Amino acid sequence: MVHHVGIVAPQDSQALDIFGPLDVFAEANRFLLPDAQYHLTVIGMEPHSIRCSNGALLRPHCHYMDVKDAFSLLLVAGGPSIPGLEVSRAFALWLGQASARAQRFGSICNGAFILARAGLLAGRMVTTHWNDADALAELCPDAKVQPDRLYISDGNLYTSAGVTAGIDLALFLVARDQGQDVALNVAKRLVVYTQRSGGQSQFSPYLMPFIDSDSPVAQVQEYVLSNLTADLRVKALADMLGMSPRNFSRVFSRETRMSPAEFVEMVRVDAARRLLECGRLPLKTIAAECGLRDAQLMRSVFLRRLGVSPRQYRANFGSMERQSIEERWNI
Repeated sequence: MVHHVGIVAPQDSQALDIFGPLDVFAEANRFLLPDAQYHLTVIGMEPHSIRCSNGALLRPHCHYMDVKDAFSLLLVAGGPSIPGLEVSRAFALWLGQASARAQRFGSICNGAFILARAGLLAGRMVTTHWNDADALAELCPDAKVQPDRLYISDGNLYTSAGVTAGIDLALFLVARDQGQDVALNVAKRLVVYTQRSGGQSQFSPYLMPFIDSDSPVAQVQEYVLSNLTADLRVKALADMLGMSPRNFSRVFSRETRMSPAEFVEMVRVDAARRLLECGRLPLKTIAAECGLRDAQLMRSVFLRRLGVSPRQYRANFGSMERQSIEERWNI
């Protein structure tokens, strides 16, 4: 069956949010018989060309009011100004009806804000670019926003994180529609990872800037990063600064927008991820070295935070005995 994919392109869209998934589906057509290929349509929110955030002009195939067919997959692209973009009642009504007719619908990056303004995210588990996750949760408090996922499926709703995560989501959908071999061939042609799991983290606490190198919070962050196996409970960290646990938690949360316990767990998970990616240490050894106590606790934390077990994470993202990409893909 032909898969009809529609991508809604708002004004100021991130070009890669549109063209990344489009290229995945277009490349997949090289390996498919005509009656199984993807038919691709770019839909404009306005009846004229749009200017992408990088300055490129894009002429959509059609205006949303001219769309008649139902889609196999309907996605909304994101862009720098999308979180603040108001949508007309006419467009919100159309998007709601088109999504209801579609087999699957969703968003790339912060295109999720447009879905939210059309009333399509209430009660659903979603993700978006980590930098916009709090704003999305505020806009749509009934949504279950997961800020640390590359992509998430909740029934027939599919949402992805920022920019290149749209490629991951598209590869995931191709694998589901056409099989893993087709997705692998597409990844080879695009020279990208064959498929990053939706549970892979969007960002790393090691890449998060410290608030201020002289602030008490930064001192605690630096201590946590260097002492994963130490007692990192709130009371112990508060004692380091001569603060009460309650006041320390309040100050830390205000400056970092997360609790001390969340930060500690994120750092420990990230350290474990790095060891899983780069070596073949036993899971219990990794858990102990990262302050996660034992393999059972590490598994529980990974499933809750990343949606995959440590063993699955290693299978997806491990070094494969340090083989190069070329060796893995035979190119």
